[in-house]
Amino acid sequence: MNIFNIYTKMKKTILALGAIAMMAACTQTKNNPFLEEWNTPYGIPPFEKIQLTDYIPAIKAGIEEQNKELEAILNNQDAPTFENTVAAYELSGRTLTKTTAVLFNLQETEGSDEMSKVVEQATALMTEHEDNISMNKAFFERVKAVYDADQSGLTREQQMVLKKLYQSFTRNGVDLEEAAQARLKEINQKIAAAQQKFGTNLLAENNAFKEQFGLPVSSYTSEMTSCEDRDRREAMFKAYSSRGNNGNEYDNKSLCLEILKLRAERAKLLGFDNFAAYQLDNKMAHDPGTVDAFLDKIIGPAVSKAKEEIADMQKVMDEDIQAGKVASGSKIESWDWFYYAEKVRQRKYSLDENLTKPYFRMENVRDGIFFAAHKLYGINVEPLKDVPLYNPAVEAFKVSDADGSLLGIFTTDYFPRASKRGGAWMTNFREQYVDAEGNDVRPIIINVGNMTAPTETLPALFTIDEVETVFHEFGHALHGLLTKCHYPSVSGTNVARDFVETFSQFNENWAFQPEILAEYAKHYETGEVIPDSLVAKINNARKFNQGFMTSELCAASILDMKWHELAEEDLAKLSEGDQAANVAEFEKKVCKEMGLIDEIIPRYRTTYFNHIFNSGYSAGYYSYLWAEVLDKDAFEYFQQQGIYNPEVAMKFRQTFLEKGGSEEPMTLYLSFRGAQPDPGALLRARGLTE
Repeated sequence: MNIFNIYTKMKKTILALGAIAMMAACTQTKNNPFLEEWNTPYGIPPFEKIQLTDYIPAIKAGIEEQNKELEAILNNQDAPTFENTVAAYELSGRTLTKTTAVLFNLQETEGSDEMSKVVEQATALMTEHEDNISMNKAFFERVKAVYDADQSGLTREQQMVLKKLYQSFTRNGVDLEEAAQARLKEINQKIAAAQQKFGTNLLAENNAFKEQFGLPVSSYTSEMTSCEDRDRREAMFKAYSSRGNNGNEYDNKSLCLEILKLRAERAKLLGFDNFAAYQLDNKMAHDPGTVDAFLDKIIGPAVSKAKEEIADMQKVMDEDIQAGKVASGSKIESWDWFYYAEKVRQRKYSLDENLTKPYFRMENVRDGIFFAAHKLYGINVEPLKDVPLYNPAVEAFKVSDADGSLLGIFTTDYFPRASKRGGAWMTNFREQYVDAEGNDVRPIIINVGNMTAPTETLPALFTIDEVETVFHEFGHALHGLLTKCHYPSVSGTNVARDFVETFSQFNENWAFQPEILAEYAKHYETGEVIPDSLVAKINNARKFNQGFMTSELCAASILDMKWHELAEEDLAKLSEGDQAANVAEFEKKVCKEMGLIDEIIPRYRTTYFNHIFNSGYSAGYYSYLWAEVLDKDAFEYFQQQGIYNPEVAMKFRQTFLEKGGSEEPMTLYLSFRGAQPDPGALLRARGLTE
């Protein structure tokens, strides 16, 4: 997932400072690495030179720089054209871009209280800057003149860049009256501050979980799968599922409601019934009704399958009751699911992850993603030494095309630490684009995770889910590395939110292909290639427990939509009285209406739903399932043509991975597939239908 579409389009004229302040500013900017050329290998940020005190002066200088660039555009006496208006703007704000890319990325991986304070300042500055650009009527009039003119002389990519910029104005209040614009700016500042606080609170809650149970949140599923102590499982489940909902200084309930109310008000100001309608207006799905209907088709079959899975697990629990291991009359509860599902899996498929993990050493899995990409797309990856890195755990690689030309730099940061937020994601320190001199600037991509770390006695040995995660995030990385666009706003993963996960999930399909496994799945002690019998067990079990997995994912997607479909006045009512009870009651109501069974909770409950309260997935978490339809339908095409067919693989690369957001998503899909995506492909892949 690309969490950071880092603020490349922003404006605010910095007021003249007094003499003393000017002297202080000069001192702060002197030798500031963000205000110098980076003579590092491949232009990697010089992390060792960067201090916390560098960010804010660099952001202020970057704002001033971009203001001057925007002023030059506005003062151009020639008639507005794509080149003198849109293209000029695309290349503006480079100091801001590189500064914020480092700051906001490191906040997620190297976070601290001190950095949080810097991020808070930076967020306020950047939000104001962004608002002042998106509400600049003079600039909008130039863009509108280009938009309204004959576009036949523009390339398709230029047309998409123009459309995206035009919409950024119309969707951000350029046509509002002055008072409404002022309120919108206030709302945006408050949302940005609340989201940042949400993330800080969640990090603290995750660290508290680690203190209580002696393991990071990222190891929760693994521990719940293997833990025989039912009381400990129950305690862990309750602690995990109540993060951000403990009535302490890190409680997120009021923040969630505040963010939701502000978003609803923002949507209303911009002419939409609710925030979901606003968010979906420029997505593939286009409107909430389409998403609701889509999710409704999935949740039913998923829950039905989950009920069958419960019945299988209860049989195993009943045996434990007979053996005196579990109290008489016990029934499967939420905290039992992972434990007994694993027991059922072992019985049905004779698949024990203790037997598979020795074959999934981190270094080997990483080499596996490189091998699969080489086999499909012809690219080559080699390690880089002696380059700047922000943490000793980070590794860097040079990615080259078959002809030896540079595609980009790829870095990995796979293991958990207290300074890093939970989850896994792809982001970048630099996007691909063509600069003013015509140079193809190649990207610097990073995959971040919280996978099983090495111990004093064992190397990092990954679970099956972690292997899939590594392939998933590298799918995003390929989207960023292989792109061949001209303009940064449509480069790489800068595509519609409900399209971007197509490529990450598509890449998962190769994780457990026998030919790929034979290259990377080797026992960490003996070097033995994973036996065919074990490969068969892994693949036979791929559809196991999909009732549960799909139900919790779909439930989270529905919860996200229902929160963001509420009108401003509805959210105001929920903010009155006992907020904890109101949030809990709303969740309960939504889960009941969708038919979710008591033994399953949404993958993310409201108070720790970082995707929608501190990331780009608000009214968009459905994207994972939406994109999976495209991914699975595309993979069925590969299966029909040969999964390593070089012509099909090259078509996929050229049609999708190289195009970024330079064309409408469905146009690209139809160009590759030659037909509309079949929603049944998702259900078939997950074993929810024949």
